[in-house]
Amino acid sequence: METFKIEGGVPLKGEITPQGAKNEALQILCAVLLTPEKVTINNIPDIIDVNKLITLLKNLGVKVEKIGKGSYTFISDEVNMAYLESEAFKKEGSSLRGSIMIVGPLLARFGKGYIPKPGGDKIGRRRLDTHFEGFINLGASFRYNREDHFYGVEATKLIGTSMLLDEASVTGTANIVMAAVLAEGKTSIYNAACEPYLQQLCKMLNSMGAKITGVGSNLLEIEGVSSLNGCTHTILPDMIEIGSWIGLAAMTRSEITIKNVSWENLGVIPGTFRKLGITLEKRGDDIYIPAHTEGYEIQNYIDGSILTISDAPWPGFTPDLLSIVLVVATQARGSVLVHQKMFESRLFFVDKLIDMGAKIILCDPHRAVVIGHDFKSQLKATTMSSPDIRAGISLLIAALSAKGVSKIQNIEQIHRGYENIEERLKALGAKIITE
Repeated sequence: METFKIEGGVPLKGEITPQGAKNEALQILCAVLLTPEKVTINNIPDIIDVNKLITLLKNLGVKVEKIGKGSYTFISDEVNMAYLESEAFKKEGSSLRGSIMIVGPLLARFGKGYIPKPGGDKIGRRRLDTHFEGFINLGASFRYNREDHFYGVEATKLIGTSMLLDEASVTGTANIVMAAVLAEGKTSIYNAACEPYLQQLCKMLNSMGAKITGVGSNLLEIEGVSSLNGCTHTILPDMIEIGSWIGLAAMTRSEITIKNVSWENLGVIPGTFRKLGITLEKRGDDIYIPAHTEGYEIQNYIDGSILTISDAPWPGFTPDLLSIVLVVATQARGSVLVHQKMFESRLFFVDKLIDMGAKIILCDPHRAVVIGHDFKSQLKATTMSSPDIRAGISLLIAALSAKGVSKIQNIEQIHRGYENIEERLKALGAKIITE
């Protein structure tokens, strides 16, 4: 198990370019199964979770060719459906949360789709009911093998219908959309997720010949087509990584420019960090963050009450950045209540920050109050383990701002979501090595 060794308290400086969006890539890669024609995808991040999915596609018989950095072609003209019932698939599919999204395309095109219970971050329950209820509404039959934790859906023909999702699940909406584009007739999906990544998927499908309207809203209408053609698609920059670098700049009091961020797709992220007192400047399509040598102050509400930052489905604040907000607040002037509504285990990494000297009250599994130090007391270096991707990057930011040498174990969790992170941080002047 590899470990990061970090010498903290060193100001950073320079430019950093965000990788392609992980959450978009996992959807887009599954969509290549919808057509036998060539699909070219650009700006694919070179991270563990995405590479696992590409390997899974290869094992399914998809012809994959790397044509440049982050650019691949995919041809799904000879898909091996027998692989879905192999022991190898049960093992590989269960190790990746995003593998659930192959089910919709396979069901739509081949009439059946199977998946072992997916793994992923240990951040609490993430149920799959929305996915399978959507497939059932389209006419599929569902079965579940409790002994093997193996799910399956089958249909001789999918028929369009109207459905109201019980939650605005991003992956659930993506899966249902990919099934509905080849269903017979019209499908309407109300309470659909509308994150930029889902919008990107819909735009890609429309470029392949699908007929989806309402993109960007919570009501999607899909007129089914008989087949889809190939296309070329470019993945957006990763908004979670952009938020991470904003937090890094503030905590280390560094002057950093984040390049090519696609401002129009960042939603409330810049405004949320500004509420923490962080100065952000829009320079073209870049974000410039000056060195916060005088620190930063959390805004209170107009009536003087403590600021609350909570997660919500798009266009609300993404849950993936709440751990960054929490870490950044440890050195702010003022206090903030962080309310993680969507996952019940995502705040459990705060004990590691408390060990570093942070003033945090964990109220319950969903809420934590952070009382900022205003840089009057640096965090202390320590040895810790990364529990999941987002907590891992948050602990790394804390270590880079702390006094002394910290070690972070289980860094594979960080590599699952962040591309070449050691080299990119070193380019900014960070003192970090892998042991």
